[in-house]
Amino acid sequence: MDGTAVRPASWQAVVRSYVEVTKVRSVLLLVFTAAATMAVAAREVPVDRTTAVLALVAVTLACAGANAVSCYADRDLDAVMVRTRHRPIPAGRIHPPERALWWGGFLFLVSLVLAWRVNWPSVLALLAGGAGYVGVYSLWLKRRSPLNIVLGGFSGGLPAVFGWTAVTGTLTWLPVLIAALVVLWIPNHIWSLAIFYREDYLRVRVPMLPVVDERRALRCILSTVVLMVGVSLVLYFVGRFGYVYLSAAALLGTAALYLGWQVYARPAPSRAWRLFKFSSVYLFLVFLAMMGESLFA
Repeated sequence: MDGTAVRPASWQAVVRSYVEVTKVRSVLLLVFTAAATMAVAAREVPVDRTTAVLALVAVTLACAGANAVSCYADRDLDAVMVRTRHRPIPAGRIHPPERALWWGGFLFLVSLVLAWRVNWPSVLALLAGGAGYVGVYSLWLKRRSPLNIVLGGFSGGLPAVFGWTAVTGTLTWLPVLIAALVVLWIPNHIWSLAIFYREDYLRVRVPMLPVVDERRALRCILSTVVLMVGVSLVLYFVGRFGYVYLSAAALLGTAALYLGWQVYARPAPSRAWRLFKFSSVYLFLVFLAMMGESLFA
């Protein structure tokens, strides 16, 4: 003992840790897909402000809660991986780790209560999303199958489905296609990150496809980019969008195809990183165009 006292963390630091464990940037992007889909649905069924606010708070808490529970489930992996070892649980800023589990469960439970005040299809959408991400991906497939992100990634499209059901209480082909755009975005987003951090995944023996079979992963990345761009263009016709959306989908899609081809033809961590960084911008701007046309056209 050196006699140095260890200061307890300030309440601001504690709050930051509990916010950080929800993976805020991931939450914001998924919530934005829900908000944009709500705007699209509102063209068909007007939505009152109270319902819209309840729905947005509900989907935000659901995504945040699922992420916190996932961080608890992955705490042993996060402690070893360079990319994640400074997260609140492995860094000891949330201790014992079970507090993150309780926190995530509480957030998700509150989200279901709020969603119930909207309508029951919205509750089902949140339950399916949480079960897919935590149950199918984090607990079942992540450590067992190279297809983990393909099957588990379906949960990423559920916020968009939720946005539609929150407004209409029904489900049609349009929100399914919007959700498919997100589902197809997830593999090239995650696998390009896995290429950049390949050594990390090797260290913890998580069988991400780029770790197990890099050439196959490159083909799958390019394929999902092609399908993603194709779905974005189909949405122009099915969703009755205008030229602003079409221009955004075409220009952003061209850039995504170029970066995807670069990764496939001349694979390198730096090219994979560029695709990973661009992919978030792509999804945000495509949905922004979708929302803008729905609100202001």
